[in-house]
Amino acid sequence: MGSRDNELGEFLRACRARIEPAEAGLPGGGSGRRVAGLRREEVAVLAGVSADYYARLEQGRERNPSAQVIDAIGRALKLTADARGHLYRLAGLNPRVLPESSRDRVHPSLLQLLDAFPRAGAYVLGPAFDVLAANSIAEALLAPFGAERNMPRILFTHPEARTVFAEWPVVAAATVHALRLNAGHYPADRDISGLVAELTERSPEFRTLWADQKVGGLDRAFKVFVHPDAGRIELTYQTFDVRDAPGQQLLVGTPEPGSRSEEALTYLADMSAPA
Repeated sequence: MGSRDNELGEFLRACRARIEPAEAGLPGGGSGRRVAGLRREEVAVLAGVSADYYARLEQGRERNPSAQVIDAIGRALKLTADARGHLYRLAGLNPRVLPESSRDRVHPSLLQLLDAFPRAGAYVLGPAFDVLAANSIAEALLAPFGAERNMPRILFTHPEARTVFAEWPVVAAATVHALRLNAGHYPADRDISGLVAELTERSPEFRTLWADQKVGGLDRAFKVFVHPDAGRIELTYQTFDVRDAPGQQLLVGTPEPGSRSEEALTYLADMSAPA
């Protein structure tokens, strides 16, 4: 059975490997253990299911767990809200398919909203983290990457990424975790699955991060850019779901008022303004 056929089992194994027995209120930790994290039977006890049932679930031989069982396993593994939602989706309890109309089309009112942030970098991401639309400042921040507008591809294949993103390891990991979350939300999305296959082949760093099975939303993030023209720029990003276009997200990055970063964004805005 290939890994694509048992993503639920791979996710469960990765999650239990990250929890020490003491964290779960169990004895038996220490150097004598031959298994990283919790054993299968320990998860089964904590979740209130039989060891045989849990083993079949991890091995992909049990395909129809109930919501109650998945909820109990999520509690046993101390999953975050994002990780628990991902677990539900891998178990087939909340499948979602993106409507074709919402994949790449950005509503005109949202395009107008982007331009309402004259001193912020604002852009709209699709479910595979393609930049679908951006204001002039965001375009200026992305200029070092030429015509490429897929954020994971930029981070893992573009030679300038590790220079422009001053905290590349943090940004790269957060992006992969969020992409995995989207892959769980939209398992039938070919853009996401194709991107994952491409980057798994092209980037050892992506392959390692993807194998970690960690998930998380973009949410609030702090990013540091080193722009070739404007220098160091520190921005705090807020992420908003676009309610009438499932899978799209609006990201707005703002500098600290009165900071050097605000001056740098003003410079980029002036440089981008029509003559």
